Amino acid sequence: MSQTPVLLPQVPTGLVGEILPAFLAARGEAWALKDVASGRYVQASSAWLQWLGRHADMVLGHTDADVFDAALAGAFRAAEVTALAQGDPLHSEHRFDWAGQRRAFDVLRVVTPADGEGRRWIFSTWTDLGESQRQEAQLRAALEQIEQHQRANEALRRELADQALRDPASGLYSRAHFEDQLRREADLSTREHREFALVLIAVDPASDKVRALGQAGQTRVLEAMGNLLRSGTRAMDASCRLDEGRFAVLLSGVGLATAHSRMEGLRRKCATQIVMHAGQELGFTVAMGVASFPHTAHSQDELVAACEAALTEAQRRGGNHVTLAAIRFDPAR
Repeated sequence: MSQTPVLLPQVPTGLVGEILPAFLAARGEAWALKDVASGRYVQASSAWLQWLGRHADMVLGHTDADVFDAALAGAFRAAEVTALAQGDPLHSEHRFDWAGQRRAFDVLRVVTPADGEGRRWIFSTWTDLGESQRQEAQLRAALEQIEQHQRANEALRRELADQALRDPASGLYSRAHFEDQLRREADLSTREHREFALVLIAVDPASDKVRALGQAGQTRVLEAMGNLLRSGTRAMDASCRLDEGRFAVLLSGVGLATAHSRMEGLRRKCATQIVMHAGQELGFTVAMGVASFPHTAHSQDELVAACEAALTEAQRRGGNHVTLAAIRFDPAR
């Protein structure tokens, strides 16, 4: 269809009847002009007729009741009554099913002043919201995809940063990271008068079977130890691998008795853990030294020294043992 308006006799002239419709038609706008008195369409753009799927002679000279179903005609009539009553341009949004499709339009209705013969006109422009809504949906989908990529990149960044702080064999934190956490815990506990516990763990001398497998057997034991420490500690705790066969555990907010109970349970798990490698069952045991702040030490250095002494005592007893550091008793002043 061309964009040339379809004219009927006795349509308005001037701005409403000629200039404005010609301007809107050149832009491909959908618009219609209706006689207020009769309610009949007297002029319409090809774009408006096109979305209706109607020829001009099926619309011009007819009312909404002739063109649309009763419900839709009633909705259009209600909007026109409001526009006539308020006298100002009126925006209305209409959503309805048409030709098997769900349509949505923003309709601007303008009521013209009466002409020399007392006639008034309702000029309406129709903006299809479907395309803008599709574009908005596409934009939302694109933004969501960007956010998903950003979240995935951030998760990967955190994972890589976390991996850089961990020992590859055991999956536990590195010594440098652990010592930083220990310093923070000691400072916090000093300020808030809280208790916490430090545990040093040493894998007991390897069995003949593990030694016969060489480094592969040692690696499997380290992996098993790392799994037990990660599953046996809380999120607020911290575990690390200090060196070849030594580990450390920081138990936040835990006293000496609770730390001993938990580490005794971990010792038993280690002693009964079966590690499989090359079809062979490997076992291992550990020695543990437990100290707490402030019961067995009043500073970080004292705490580490007390823990080392307790671990040495556990090893002297033959390993597979948990030893507590001695509780300090300060003389009364």
